[in-house]
Amino acid sequence: MSVVAGGLFALGVVAPGPAAAPLPRAAQADGPTVPEPREPRPPLLPADFQGTGRYIVRDLGIDVPFSWQGRDGNSQMTAGGPEHPIWFTNLIYENTLYTLTYRWPNIPLFPPRACSKVPGFFNRQIFNDKLKTARYVGPEILQGEKDRHVDHWRVGVVGGSTVPGEFFRFPIALGDIYVDQHDPSRWWQVLQFGLQNLFDPELDEWFTMDTFDHRPGEVTLPDRCPPPTS
Repeated sequence: MSVVAGGLFALGVVAPGPAAAPLPRAAQADGPTVPEPREPRPPLLPADFQGTGRYIVRDLGIDVPFSWQGRDGNSQMTAGGPEHPIWFTNLIYENTLYTLTYRWPNIPLFPPRACSKVPGFFNRQIFNDKLKTARYVGPEILQGEKDRHVDHWRVGVVGGSTVPGEFFRFPIALGDIYVDQHDPSRWWQVLQFGLQNLFDPELDEWFTMDTFDHRPGEVTLPDRCPPPTS
């Protein structure tokens, strides 16, 4: 079970270490200082999109088809299916966050699991506001059948004090997001670690995309899920 987006590639995408970003040039004694390169825009989840890829849980040997679609601000992730070892869907739907796990190793199929409606108000705008706090790691290249030039960002959720210094705090979730260098609303890979991956012993899952475009997708709230918050 995973809730990324608050919500997956036969290419075997590999993210090498950050490419060497140009260092600011030293000021010349007889000339002005050259300004440092401007930081790129942070990741953005668009209102309308559709993409396909692979969802991977490496410690369980799982690599299944993944789709991620958005329409009018609602969005839905689906990993696997009835014939795969894992099968779940996550949705941001009408200001509500849902997750529904149909199949997972050592999780009984019967009785069917209920659809989890996460308490509170949650939508694409709130998610994008959180993405604005992401830290820029640097430019990288995802290697595969087609190399992709991406910007690597890191975003997390931490419990406890937000004050710097010797104060109690603890990690809850961490995500590494790789978006197109020319369009931060085009997502190519997400690595995630944390309590949102509770069914995985290593708390470690990720998805990689081989297609992502801005055509409206199909978002359907499963019948098993309760009505949205609004």
